[in-house]
Amino acid sequence: MQAIGIDIGGTKIAGGVVTEFGEIVDEERVATPAGDAGAIVDAVVDMITSLQARHPEVVAAGVAAPGFIDAAQSTVYYTPNIAWRNEPLRARLSERLDLHITIDNDANAAGWAEFRFGAGRLASDMTMLTIGTGVGGAIVAQDRLLRGGFGTGGELGHMRIVPDGLPCGCGARGCIEQYGSGRALLRIAGEVADEGGVGRGLADLRAESGELSGHDVSLLLQSGDAGAVEALRRLGTWLGQAAASLSAILDPQVFVFGGGVAQSGELLLAPVRAAYLQHLPARGYHPEPEFVIAELVNDAGVVGAADLARLHAGDR
Repeated sequence: MQAIGIDIGGTKIAGGVVTEFGEIVDEERVATPAGDAGAIVDAVVDMITSLQARHPEVVAAGVAAPGFIDAAQSTVYYTPNIAWRNEPLRARLSERLDLHITIDNDANAAGWAEFRFGAGRLASDMTMLTIGTGVGGAIVAQDRLLRGGFGTGGELGHMRIVPDGLPCGCGARGCIEQYGSGRALLRIAGEVADEGGVGRGLADLRAESGELSGHDVSLLLQSGDAGAVEALRRLGTWLGQAAASLSAILDPQVFVFGGGVAQSGELLLAPVRAAYLQHLPARGYHPEPEFVIAELVNDAGVVGAADLARLHAGDR
């Protein structure tokens, strides 16, 4: 049973036909017309129509979108970078497509893909943190995606970890997104550069280019630069502290880390584990989860959206 998955990102819309085993057998990509909400709907309709024409056997299509999605997987309450406010997205798509449609949060879709086919596939309870420009999250509890009573659960990036901490785009202060994201890594790298010592490499690169970029820090991490590794250690320490609090509430068997920063692999996971153990309540008596890197990377949103749509269609 094949289904179509669509992942709406900030720069591109990715779509694919996905088998029940999580394999993408056909795919398309187009640039996201981010400034025009109507054009995004048109692009999604065109992509689903094109994929369905080549694969008439598909049973459903799932759309993964950023922002808050209601519990009925129908309405986009709010999307930060698209002018969708209480947008009846499923209805708009369904009136133009002859296919069962579901809508889900993009982080939930990616997390579901990792749970079903990737790094969390051997667990019943998994928590995923996506470390990109911001911090996304997904929670699977007892083999079910946890969406919350209103559908907006799992926004792990906005768990507050520092009282009266750094201001966040969500309006609160001290969210983990301000301490454990790609943007946070750049800020921390700048702080390490200012301190001198191990930050000399960061400081030299900043002086050469005018400012540090994510690509700069990534290159220094790959070369083993002590300052870049220290910046990542500090970021991982915040994430490990957050994971300890999440573990006390959710008790996952595995934490999966995705997103661009997670491609640092063990350089990230080592400080995460150390901080987790330091802050874990009842350490020594609390079972310890695994900490792993996501496996599906850029395909996760498409695969997860398709699988959720296929399961939803089967439940009708």
